[in-house]
Amino acid sequence: VGPEALSLWKSKSTFTSFGVFFLQMGWGDLGAFGEPSKETPNLDQMASEGMLFLDFYTASPLCSPSRAALLTGRLPVRNGFYTTNAHARNAYTPQDIVGGIPDSELLLPELLKKAGYVNKIIGKWHLGHRPQFHPLKHGFDEWFGSPNCHFGPFDNRALPNIPVYRDWEMIGRYYEDFKIDLKTGEANLTQIYLQEALDFISKQQASQQPFFLYWAIDATHAPVYASQRFLGTSQRGLYGDAVREIDDSIGKILKHLQKLGISENTFVFFTSDNGAALISAPKQGGSNGRFLCGKQTTFEGGMREPAIAWWPGHIPAGGVSHQLGSVMDLFTTGLSLAGLQPPGDRQIDGIDLLPAILQGKLIDRPIFYYRGNEMMAVRLGLYKAHYWTWSNSWEEYSKGIDFCPGQNVSGVTTHTQEEHTTLPLLFHLGRDPGEKYPLSFASDEYQRAMERISVVVQQHKANVVPGEPQLNVCDKAVMNWSPPGCEKLGKCLKPPKSDPKKCFWPH
Repeated sequence: VGPEALSLWKSKSTFTSFGVFFLQMGWGDLGAFGEPSKETPNLDQMASEGMLFLDFYTASPLCSPSRAALLTGRLPVRNGFYTTNAHARNAYTPQDIVGGIPDSELLLPELLKKAGYVNKIIGKWHLGHRPQFHPLKHGFDEWFGSPNCHFGPFDNRALPNIPVYRDWEMIGRYYEDFKIDLKTGEANLTQIYLQEALDFISKQQASQQPFFLYWAIDATHAPVYASQRFLGTSQRGLYGDAVREIDDSIGKILKHLQKLGISENTFVFFTSDNGAALISAPKQGGSNGRFLCGKQTTFEGGMREPAIAWWPGHIPAGGVSHQLGSVMDLFTTGLSLAGLQPPGDRQIDGIDLLPAILQGKLIDRPIFYYRGNEMMAVRLGLYKAHYWTWSNSWEEYSKGIDFCPGQNVSGVTTHTQEEHTTLPLLFHLGRDPGEKYPLSFASDEYQRAMERISVVVQQHKANVVPGEPQLNVCDKAVMNWSPPGCEKLGKCLKPPKSDPKKCFWPH
C-alpha cells in the first residue's frame, strides 16, 4: 500500500471497527514467536494472515498502569497510574485502592464515541472500582466483567469477593455466582466472555454500527483457569490449558467477523499487558522466550510483548515488522482508524502505527521503561540503556519471590536499586536480546550510542509533567462491599469504618 492509497483509504474510511485482545501472556507463549509445543494454532494463523510485531512493548511491567496507558495513549507517570510512596515501585488497583482513572484523562472510547462508535469492554477493567471510575463513565457503552482481578475466594468479612458487572450493576461475585475451582482450575469464564464478544459483534453488524471491542480477559493471570473441555489438554499444564482456550476463543471471534462479512472493515490487534509472571511459573506462569526476567521488572522479559495486527484485505499476509511499538500506540492508531486526531491539549506518547503496518515504514522513536515514578531504561534503535536496575529486594527474594528464576546476571539483575545514571549499562539487543553482556564503557560503540540516547533522555525528562499519583492511598472501607446492584441480589456487605493509609508497595 503506497502513500497515495493510504491517503485515499483515510479519506474514505471513517467506519473501521477496532478490536483489541489485551491479555497477560509472555513473548514466548505463542507458536508464531517460537513456543515449541505449537498450541496456539489460531493466533499463529492470525499472524500468518496479518503482521507480527517483534519489538512491541507495554508501558509498565504491571497490569493496571499498562491498561491506563493503552486507553489514554500516555505513560502511567503522566496519567496518574503510579505511586510516590516509595521509589520505583510498581503499583496497581487492588480492592482497597482509593484512586483510579482521573476524569481529566481522555480515554480512547470517549473519543471514538464522538465518531459514532459503540464501545464494549469484556473482562478486567482494573482502572479503579469506585463509582466515579466506572468504565461506562469513561466512554464505554457496555461492560461485562470485573473491576479487579479474580483473586479469592474471600470470606466477605475481612475481604469481599470481587463483583462481576453487566453494564452499570453487579450481577454476582466471583467464587459465589461465577465459580472458579482452585483445586482443578476449572472455570467457565472464558466461554462466557467469548459469547459476550460474539453477541456484541453480531449486534453491531446488524445495526451497521462501527464498534470498539476491548477483550481483556484474565484466564492466564494466576490463579489460572480453563473450562472443562480444555483442562488437561496442554503439554504445558494448567497455564497451557488456559492459553489453548484463549487461542480457541480468538479463532472463533475472527471467524465470526469473517462469517458476518465485516473482517475487511475490522482492524484487530492482539497483545499483552506485561511479560509472563515468572514468579508463578511453571504451573501458573508463561514464557518470555530468550528475554531476561519477567513481570514486575523493566528487563525485556517484563515489558516486551507478543503482538499481532490483523486486517484482511489491508495488511499483507505474513508480514513481520521491527517497528518499535507500544501499547500506547493503539490509542493513536485507533483514533486514526476512525479518522480522528489525538487531543492536542496534552502529551500523547503513542504513535500511529498505520504507516508501519500498511506501508512498511520504520518510524524512529524511543521506548521508555518506567517502574513507578522512575525511568529505569530507554531503548533507541537496537540499543537499550539501563539508568536503574532492580529485580526485587533481598527481603522479598529471601521469601521465595523471584522475578528472574534461573537468570541471575551479575550486576544486572540486582536485589538493591542500583543507579547507573552517570554510566548507564548499555546492551545491543540485536546481538544480546537476553541482556547478559553490557557493552564496555570504554568502547567507541558505547560512546556513540550514549551520545544519541542522552539527548533523547534529556528531552524526555524536560517534557514530563507527572500526573497526580492515583495509587498512593488505600482504605479497606472502599472495597467492593456494596457495589451498584447489590441490593437487588441481596449481596450488599457492611463496610468497615474508613481508615485511609499509605499503600505499601514492596515491588
